[in-house]
Amino acid sequence: MLPLLRMEKKENYLQDFKTAIISTVKSLSNSDEVEVTFGGKSSDKEKITVRLPELEASNDKINFTKVRAVADSEALKIRYSNEEIFKKFEPAGNISKKLYSIAEQIRYEKIGSSKFKGIKENIHSYYNKRLDSLDLTKTENKIIEAFENYLRVNILGLKNKKNIEKEFKSFKKNFDSAFKSKLLKVGENLGEQHKFNSLISSIIEDMDIDETNDQDPKNHENEEKLDNKNSSDKNEQKTKDKDDENQEMSIDTSAPDVENYAKETDDEGKDVEIEDTSNPIDGQRKINSNFGDKKYKAYTEEFDEVIKAEELENEEELNRLRKILDQQLLQLKSFISKLANKLQRKLLAKQNRSWNFDLEEGLLDTSKLTRIIIDPFNSLSFKKEKDMEFKDTLVTILIDNSGSMRGKPISVAATCADILSRTLERCSVKVEILGFTTKHWKGGSSREKWLKNEKPSFPGRLNDLRHIIYKSADTPWRQAKNNMGLMLKEGLLKENIDGEALKWACTKMTKRKEERKILMVISDGAPVDDSSLSTNSSDYLETNLKKVVKWIEGNTAIELLAIGIGHDVTRYYKRAIKIADVQDLGDTMINELTDLFSESKKRNTIH
Repeated sequence: MLPLLRMEKKENYLQDFKTAIISTVKSLSNSDEVEVTFGGKSSDKEKITVRLPELEASNDKINFTKVRAVADSEALKIRYSNEEIFKKFEPAGNISKKLYSIAEQIRYEKIGSSKFKGIKENIHSYYNKRLDSLDLTKTENKIIEAFENYLRVNILGLKNKKNIEKEFKSFKKNFDSAFKSKLLKVGENLGEQHKFNSLISSIIEDMDIDETNDQDPKNHENEEKLDNKNSSDKNEQKTKDKDDENQEMSIDTSAPDVENYAKETDDEGKDVEIEDTSNPIDGQRKINSNFGDKKYKAYTEEFDEVIKAEELENEEELNRLRKILDQQLLQLKSFISKLANKLQRKLLAKQNRSWNFDLEEGLLDTSKLTRIIIDPFNSLSFKKEKDMEFKDTLVTILIDNSGSMRGKPISVAATCADILSRTLERCSVKVEILGFTTKHWKGGSSREKWLKNEKPSFPGRLNDLRHIIYKSADTPWRQAKNNMGLMLKEGLLKENIDGEALKWACTKMTKRKEERKILMVISDGAPVDDSSLSTNSSDYLETNLKKVVKWIEGNTAIELLAIGIGHDVTRYYKRAIKIADVQDLGDTMINELTDLFSESKKRNTIH
């Protein structure tokens, strides 16, 4: 009999608690028309419904804290949040939408907790319990949790425990940079939703967290289908692609196929027409095999390879390396993204903005109204916007993958290439990302063959080249993004033979049909390969680099620019810049590209 009385007493207690919660919700929301349910659905579709968690017992403790906090928050949302205003300023992108929603929730919770003291305690208690139960080391999209915590600390006055402070420390610097002096303005506009939502939306957009392709669910769905199709075709294409790439690797002896509109198979398995370079088109000339340096040679090309990044590592390892890159990406993203957005705006403006003037109809041309005032018999002048023909463009980023780039230089280079790739892709500019190194230290199989053949004098280049395709021009960023992390792979970065890497990149580019071609080289030093330099003259590789650069600059339409990290590359390239700190790489890459796209004068073509 006694257990029955206890159960009945407990049920009455829970019912009283529910009644109190329902009254609180109606009072806080300032509406009697609200229907409150506990773990169930609304029975009246016309009423505003607040769905609260079902009251559950866990370890003999009922989840009162959670129900109180959710009830308070939902009631304040009804009272202080306007859905139309919220939707008006909502940013694009899955993660951006979540951050924006969190910011709005904290806005109305702050207003409510300022007026009703008990609310703040309920909300803080539940949030801290939720954080304690969350394994942050395994949390997907940790940035969402970090963002919420940052705003709760700075707006709601939450005090973090030491372990939580430590867990989110790496994000705090980025958020401080994103908000800067705007945090005060955010606080001042808590009571004006449209101003607050507009400001938060612009801050989140500047953070540039989402990939553009994620913003449209339909695009995402279509791309997933495409990814599945590509993966099913992968085995079929692998052998064919490998043959094509090995053919491209014949740097010293072969020139690009120059038969009229010859065809090759690109990375996606589609037929791509190649321009006829036997006659100069847009400043192109037929590329010869030595690129202006007849004395340079390779002892053997038998062991050289052109390889896709995904063929060097398994998918699991590429995913792991990509996660490491993403962590570093967050630390650099805030300042690089702003510059990337600047470049994007400039490119889109060049693509779209142009006007036809002195028309009979269209928009009134207000700049010519003065002539009507002077002479009323003059007719009105109109203008119409037209689409400006934008030159089809290819940007190739060639990154030095030598051992001296290990650590921060290669991380920053990979990060900047990743962000630029996404930015330019949004503007319909094709981007390919390439890397160059050697397969071994001090010669590898080439040197072994030379030793077996009794070490003939002046053998030429004496190491096995490894040229890596991280992202081909026709591969969307989404499909290639994991490849960027490979640059962080321990043991990948060895020696650098820059001249032949430039030949390879140039040969690939001239086979493309884009009208404008830009080649950006990122390096931190002169060409170095101990095996080649110990068996030839000490300036053998450097002389070759100078001659190859001079030939490309004088004989092709490729716009070549170089960035030296702590190394003066102006002695090799006409258009070059030296940066002292690797942190400046993002600024420099984007500013140099912005300058190129901003040039009003057309580049002189070579005939």
